[in-house]
Amino acid sequence: ILSAPLPGKHLVMTTGAGIPIGDKLNTMTVGKRGPLLVQDVVFTDEMAHFDRERIPERVVHAKGAGAFGYFEVTHDITKYSKAKVFDTIGKKTDLAIRFSTVAGEAGSADTVRDPRGFAVKFYTEEGIWDLVGNNTPVFFIRDAILFPSFIHSQKRNPQTHLKDPDMVWDFWSLRPECLHQVSFLFSDRGIPDGHRHMNGYGSHTFKLVNAEGEAVYCKFHYKTNQGIKNLSVEEANKLAVNDPDYGIRDLFKAIAKKNFPSWTLYIQVMTFEEAENCSFNPFDLTKVWPHTDYPLIPVGKLVLNKNAENYFAEVEQMAFDPSNMPPGIEPSPDKMLQGRLFSYPDTHRHRLGPNYLHIPVNAPRGVNLANFQQDGPMCMFHRPSTMPNYYPNSFCHLKNQNQYKEACFQAAGDVDRYNADDDDNVLQVRTFYSKTLKEDERKRLCENIAQSLKDAQPFIQERAVKNFTDVHPDYGARIKALLKNDGTWSDGLHLYVQHFSRTKCFCFLFYFPSYIRQNIRQ
Repeated sequence: ILSAPLPGKHLVMTTGAGIPIGDKLNTMTVGKRGPLLVQDVVFTDEMAHFDRERIPERVVHAKGAGAFGYFEVTHDITKYSKAKVFDTIGKKTDLAIRFSTVAGEAGSADTVRDPRGFAVKFYTEEGIWDLVGNNTPVFFIRDAILFPSFIHSQKRNPQTHLKDPDMVWDFWSLRPECLHQVSFLFSDRGIPDGHRHMNGYGSHTFKLVNAEGEAVYCKFHYKTNQGIKNLSVEEANKLAVNDPDYGIRDLFKAIAKKNFPSWTLYIQVMTFEEAENCSFNPFDLTKVWPHTDYPLIPVGKLVLNKNAENYFAEVEQMAFDPSNMPPGIEPSPDKMLQGRLFSYPDTHRHRLGPNYLHIPVNAPRGVNLANFQQDGPMCMFHRPSTMPNYYPNSFCHLKNQNQYKEACFQAAGDVDRYNADDDDNVLQVRTFYSKTLKEDERKRLCENIAQSLKDAQPFIQERAVKNFTDVHPDYGARIKALLKNDGTWSDGLHLYVQHFSRTKCFCFLFYFPSYIRQNIRQ
């Protein structure tokens, strides 16, 4: 990557303020062996900046790769959306894509079994459009209020600072809505071969609005044109040791060799009437829309043809926000999407500062910004001096523009906290297990689950196996048999006894064989 000395005029080393440096190799001291001087601003300038190089790590999706390219429209969908990014066949729009794992830290391996983030930033003429998706069409939970606890369960134990199978499987087994995503995760597609050989999904349900104000619901899919490739468990484990940055390296090298990866963008469309009569909740992120009922409609292609010049500036500081939607694309009642509309910009303001949209990679392109936001840390832009910083005013002549108003929609019902934890958690998973997967794929799925579940406590294993059995008797039976063969399954009753006193607390776990189980329960 590094090349010969830069051509052109002779470069002079400088401080951050541009002041030429006479000596960058030695500090300023009193005598050859004396102490340093505070006036050595070359040293203090260098060290003070070094002390502040790191910014907060993303709480999720910390490890990632990114690149730049374009989106090209290949099919007309203007009857569904007035968004200018779609208005002309052949039109190209600059974009950036960041791929990532979810639960791991910034230094974790690229080849772990984990969902992959697949976030696309379109630099449209109507502002930024961030399509913030994953490599799976579903997710673990359907209500955003569970997201912090879900992520905590996937991260490190706060006492031991170790990954904890009890935490992972306790949450998954207590929330059967996780079954669909868990089944996808432990299938062959749970470990993609790098970032180029996986599909992407907007996952959420969105709303498209056309120029006449007519709206439909939609889902976005981006299918890899490189073909689906996955890693076996053995290959992934080997790469995690020998090349933990495999995904980043593979993407960078492919683009550097002009082997530009691409994806075809599709949408699924559902009318409001179809949504009203749908047999399942179309806004439930744990569900898919069957392609037989809602076929894929081609839209265009995404192409990556340029690597970042500086990873930190262009990838680490890249910030995606699902609330960035140009006119013609709007949110649906999807609870997870609604929660992300707040969470994502909020975390960027914490991690990058309130002016994170001033960072070049996040700033809109070709758009004349006209807002009344001002000041704050790291403010880079300012409005024209003749433009007031308040609205309404008598000077700048900005007015409301009805053509950009959001589509009107109806909402009715009593305000409440509605419980949806039993909203058919198994039917689509059953289809995935029994019809989508082939026999050899089912075998590997069950082996992968058992290999992970065996490290959880027996009562958690039992609860998880029951959930898999509810999906399909064969599903649960295979996992149970594998756990038995591994020696971690217990058919007994687990009785917890707690003793409290003023000074001590004891907790005992007794195991009773299955032959006395019934008597104890009685």
